[in-house]
Amino acid sequence: MKTNIVVINGHPDPQSFCAALTEAYKIGASDSGAEVRIIDLSHMQFEPVLKYGYRQRTELEPDLLKAQELIRWAEHLVFVYPTWWGAMPAVLKGFIDRVFLPGFAFKYRDNSQLWDKLLTGKTAHLLVTMDTPAWYNRWIYRHAGHQVMKRNILHFCGIKPVRVTEISPVRPSSKEQRAKWLEKARMLGSRRA
Repeated sequence: MKTNIVVINGHPDPQSFCAALTEAYKIGASDSGAEVRIIDLSHMQFEPVLKYGYRQRTELEPDLLKAQELIRWAEHLVFVYPTWWGAMPAVLKGFIDRVFLPGFAFKYRDNSQLWDKLLTGKTAHLLVTMDTPAWYNRWIYRHAGHQVMKRNILHFCGIKPVRVTEISPVRPSSKEQRAKWLEKARMLGSRRA
């Protein structure tokens, strides 16, 4: 059976290293028999601000409606993004705010503090680039950005398990090191298919 995978490139620059990692993962998964679709935030047209919070609905743009269709279709979600200021870029946070809405990703229960997790049964993988060394992110920052994405967003919606692969430090890396990371992304895709 083929696995349905959606890879979400959360970097706003279409020529970023995250874009290259996204493509490498896609190639690995596709070559191994998975059905792969890409959501590339650098090419999407949408307002990233949830203007009224949850008080008033903001109509979803066509790109966001398509993204919801793909997320429903997927069994496995892969988020590829850089860590900026300890967390995901604003465009990815805006995408999540606008797409992972009540009624789509979760549903609060009447007269209760509990909620239903509407994306249960899906799994995820975070491929996160950083300029911070991995040891510093672990011991000093305590993986704060990863925890928000993994626990506060994806687990909240029922997506489990969520694996994390850190790619760092990117800024001082050599061409050879980047080639190794691209091969790693391809291998991760091939194992998931």
